[in-house]
This record gives sequence, C-alpha cells and structure tokens, in this order.
Amino acid sequence: MEEPVLAVEHLRTEFATAAGVVRAVDDVSFTVARGQIMGLVGESGSGKSMTGYSIMALVDPPGRVMADSIRLNGRELAGLPAQDMRKLRGERIAMIFQDPMMTLNPVLRIDTQMMEAVLAHHPVGKQRAREMARDGLARVGIAAPDERLLAYPHQFSGGMRQRVAIAIALLNKPDLIICDEPTTALDVTTQNQILYEMQTLCRESGSALVWITHDLAVVAGLADTVAVMYAGQLVEQGTVREVLETPRHPYTRALIASAPSRNPRGRPLAQINGMAPSPLTAPSGCRFRDRCPRATDICATPPPMYEDGSHGWRCFHPVFEEQGR
Repeated sequence: MEEPVLAVEHLRTEFATAAGVVRAVDDVSFTVARGQIMGLVGESGSGKSMTGYSIMALVDPPGRVMADSIRLNGRELAGLPAQDMRKLRGERIAMIFQDPMMTLNPVLRIDTQMMEAVLAHHPVGKQRAREMARDGLARVGIAAPDERLLAYPHQFSGGMRQRVAIAIALLNKPDLIICDEPTTALDVTTQNQILYEMQTLCRESGSALVWITHDLAVVAGLADTVAVMYAGQLVEQGTVREVLETPRHPYTRALIASAPSRNPRGRPLAQINGMAPSPLTAPSGCRFRDRCPRATDICATPPPMYEDGSHGWRCFHPVFEEQGR
C-alpha cells in the first residue's frame, strides 16, 4: 500500500491559561493519501483550524503541540526543529488562511510577495519567478495579471486578496495544502472556479488537500473523505458517501439534518439543542452527551473509535437507520 502524504497520530494541542489547561485538539488521528481531498467539518470552535495550525507548527506559546507522529511523505514533523520546518512551509506544505491579510504584507507589492515565495525555494531567475507569479494570478481568475502584479493588497477587494493568497499557496505545487475556509469571501462563481482548480491540482500533481469548512455542500462536491470534529475530537470519519449518506454519530446526523437542502419547503430547520461546550467545561466521557438524544449512563465513559472498514465513529449508541434502530 502506498504511503499517505499526511499521517497524523494522536495529535493534541494544549493552552495553559489562568483558568486551567485548555485542550483545543484532543487525540486526533487521520491520514490523507496522494491526490486525495479530505474535508474537516464541524461547528465553530470545534478545533478544525487549530488542527491545521498544529500540523503546520504555527502554534505559539503558551500553546503546546504534542503528537505520537505527524508524517509528511514519511518524514516525521513532530519535534522537527523550527528552521527545518520553515524550509518545508511554502514549498512542500502550504496553508491558505480564511483571512488573506494573514498571508499578504500590506506594504509590499503583489509581485514582490509572489516572487519571494518562488525564489525562497527554487533557484530560478527573477524573470521566471515573475512569469510563475503572473500565471498563478491568471489561474485563480484575476484579469490583467501583469498589471495586478504591480498593485498593493489595499488596492484589491477582500475576495481578490483571497484569490492572491490562494495563488501564492499553489505556486510551488506543494505535497500538502491545508485550506482554512479559503472561499468564504468569494462569490459563488469564483468559488466554483477555485474548487475546480483545487481538484485539478490534486489530481494532476498528486497533492493532498485538507479542506477545513462548516459547509457540508462544499464537502459533498469537493472531498473524497470527510472527518467530523466536535469539541476538539474527531467523532466520525470515512468516505464522503459513508459519512453523509449513512452517518453513525448523532452529531453528524444532526449536522446533516440542519442543512436547508435536506428540509421540505415550509418545515422549520432542525436544530441541535444547547451550545457546544467550552474546552474548560466539556463533560466527561462523550463530549456530545449533554446535547444528544441517545445518551445513556454509559456515555459518561469516553467512547472509543469504532470502525467498520474505512468508516469510523466515536459513539456507544450509533445510528443504524437501515436496521431500524
């Protein structure tokens, strides 16, 4: 079997605060194969973005990232010196942030920033770097790319800045791209164009893609596999078809039921009772049990991850609709 591009085993991210230790990511494990797109979904505050930052080693003190293993093409990243990790970021592993100004320097022209992203990792001339930057802008749908290379970030709209940030991440055709809701600020037409370009890149170059989002519709049309997070933990994962068509975890089922496309016209949207818990006050055992209609006394015990082939779920009382229970 071919080695996955990314293999994460028992990832944990903690923050020491005056109120106690906050575990934002708790025992997360998954793999992403070459050319595969994995959707990472869940409510706001579930730990999706922090998982991406932890893999990229972008968590600063008082945060602490621990993992049994984080391997990129077989190379261990856990414990890798900061200087070595810096060499990998932008070339072999890239991240597209939700806010493009986390990527762009407001006082540098676009051509300067894009050319630096190329020259920092490849021994090519400035002319070739500029051509790559121009082609990168054209790929994400920016008209007159030669002219736009001379502009500054403040001369772009929010959506245009996001397209520039996406172009920078794609420049070096990295092995792994982590996307933190990168199309949120884009119109539907441009979003579809970017999603198509991402799919094409993964298929042609073999890059692996982790797409962080709360939009199940995007995951259904984009991803090959999906992992569902709740309160810092993965509660269900598998192929898109397995998770979206036969969800086992009650939280996954509730997320799908709350999607407008699932409801007949005129019927109120389904809701999940209560609020997602704070990492400081999360209940013992199953973290969803205070909001779950299927919870029993055994749910006070932490449930293991049950598996059926590629489909896994963390629940003592999974949903089996096809068996009538």
